[in-house]
Amino acid sequence: MATDELSSKLNRRLLIEDGAAEPVAVDLASSGGGDQAPEDKPSTESADSELGAKLQRRGELNEGRGEVHMSKVFNPYTEFKEFSRKQIKDMEKMFKTFDAGKDDYIDMMELKLMMEKLGAPQTHLGLKNMMKEVDEDLDNKLNFKEFLMIFRKAAAGELAQDSGLEMLARLSEIDVSAEGVKGAKTFFEAKVQAINESNRFEAEIRQEQESKKQQAEEQKQRRAAFKLRTGSSKETGSSS
Repeated sequence: MATDELSSKLNRRLLIEDGAAEPVAVDLASSGGGDQAPEDKPSTESADSELGAKLQRRGELNEGRGEVHMSKVFNPYTEFKEFSRKQIKDMEKMFKTFDAGKDDYIDMMELKLMMEKLGAPQTHLGLKNMMKEVDEDLDNKLNFKEFLMIFRKAAAGELAQDSGLEMLARLSEIDVSAEGVKGAKTFFEAKVQAINESNRFEAEIRQEQESKKQQAEEQKQRRAAFKLRTGSSKETGSSS
């Protein structure tokens, strides 16, 4: 029936275009399909709008104008370069030990149990202050990145003495002062130290090269002087 109706509409349109029939205004409100058309129209417009937006975004991406939103994968070894792999492994082991729910987070209750286990129990206000200092996404729990921030702040000397986080880092028995940064307090100090060491090494190489160059020049001069003396001796011998 739908096919017959569509065929009838197409035939009438052809007759109108050929002048064999006159257009007839259709009162949608009074016609049998009047109630259906207004409902279908917004739905069709919405679908067309959504499809148009998707096609436009795809075109922008193809032209390099759109930005692809991808979830960033956290890599502790690249984001916390001031720590050695062993240090990060030790921190990860500690994090998983106190992540009782095994949901990759340490919530307020788990933080409370951690501090009690470390021998430094905290009040509820103290726990809230600890959480607040490193809870970047404000979800009232610590992910592994935020947990590592505790040790970064500790290594940089940014934690108040005897504060909850300072005691956590100190009592965790994870040494963040020397191994990962060669004795420097912060990663940046270690970086400067490494640059200085590199510059000193390069200076020593240049000095060694200059010394070899000078020795080669002196040797060349000695050979030239020897040849000159040898030549003079031969001339003296032949003249006598």
